[in-house]
Amino acid sequence: MWSICKKELAQFFSNLTGYIAIVLFLLVNGVFLFMLPDSSIFEYGYASLDKFFELAPWVLLFLVPAITMRSFSDEFRGGTFEILKTKPLTSAQITTGKYVAVLIVLVFVIIPTFIYIITISSLSASGGIDKGGIIGSYIGLFLLAAVFAAISLCCSSFTSNAVVAFLVSAFVCLLLYFGFNALSNLPVFQGNADYYIEMLGIDFHYRSISRAVLDSRDVVYFFSIIFLSLLITVKNLQKR
Repeated sequence: MWSICKKELAQFFSNLTGYIAIVLFLLVNGVFLFMLPDSSIFEYGYASLDKFFELAPWVLLFLVPAITMRSFSDEFRGGTFEILKTKPLTSAQITTGKYVAVLIVLVFVIIPTFIYIITISSLSASGGIDKGGIIGSYIGLFLLAAVFAAISLCCSSFTSNAVVAFLVSAFVCLLLYFGFNALSNLPVFQGNADYYIEMLGIDFHYRSISRAVLDSRDVVYFFSIIFLSLLITVKNLQKR
């Protein structure tokens, strides 16, 4: 597993792709949070990173599929997957190795945003921010990124075309993140099943953790999607 993980990390950071992903995430968030007046933290009036945690999921929704789209599709297209299968590695080890590599990349993507905490804290009139809320929001953000990574990795295992893998991954992530929330707002569900439909979506559980309330139901929800996505990936690889 670790050999696969090291190979993926070396491949990701051996060219500009990895560094562009990190810079792009910081750049997009920085423009929206500090430059555009409608979403600027300075215009918000409070020492809070709520704007960042509202925007970051939408950036990750496209960034994570872009990171993972070549994970399996390039292996299939280049014929290297057959070479991988000749090594003493199971499909589960290959999947886990690639998934852990993606998580490590996402950690490198998220860690530089800690500078936002220092910036907002230094600009605060009271000299501090809600640390509990910030910690909860970062836990939720990492779990959200981990779910997107598992879903995108799963989608990549179905095709040898990286562009198709990206598009399908982004669509599925969008559907699970926002689709159930939009469906629950339909008039036909109001007052009846709207709450339960909204609970099926990722956004509901992400917002719950972001309130610094670590509910076991939210954690179980995230890990269930991750486990199911990786299980489908493993089964798909075994068929090949």
